[in-house]
Amino acid sequence: MLVHRSWLDKHETRFVMQTLRDQIGQHVYTVHRLDRPTSGVLVLALNQESARRLSRQFEQKQIEKSYLAVVRGFLSGQGKIDYPLKQQLDKIADKFSQPEKAAQSAVTDYQTLAQIEMPYPAGRYASARYSLVKLLPQTGRKHQLRRHMKHLHHPIIGDSAYGDLRQNRTF
Repeated sequence: MLVHRSWLDKHETRFVMQTLRDQIGQHVYTVHRLDRPTSGVLVLALNQESARRLSRQFEQKQIEKSYLAVVRGFLSGQGKIDYPLKQQLDKIADKFSQPEKAAQSAVTDYQTLAQIEMPYPAGRYASARYSLVKLLPQTGRKHQLRRHMKHLHHPIIGDSAYGDLRQNRTF
């Protein structure tokens, strides 16, 4: 669902802000947005001042965002992924952006919470190994967590763009 009306999809008729406003009978203000195919928590405020303060806290990194992901293989311990990412342009949303922009700084902290080996063949292996990891993005690049985990050779399970197709099918 789009958060609000946008030229990205002129034919869309349902929007988060409008739906929520209709449900609670009050105007709502966006604090941040997610790309339409992205799932996650969306923060909205009931007045402009709260939205402004929350937005400022996000900008000043006073709010910590964390994500849980199941990844392929055994990833151990904790660490920092400091791997710059080239901007990936969307044909519609980024059609006015510069295509040859240099890679941007991208940093993600991670911590392994659990590991499991399952007796199901995936590809050439007789069993499949997975890790549950907590991901803490320090920067906010497009598909950063997905691309960083692929960079470590531990793609996120279920990720159709950067993941392992065989593992996704098995899982």
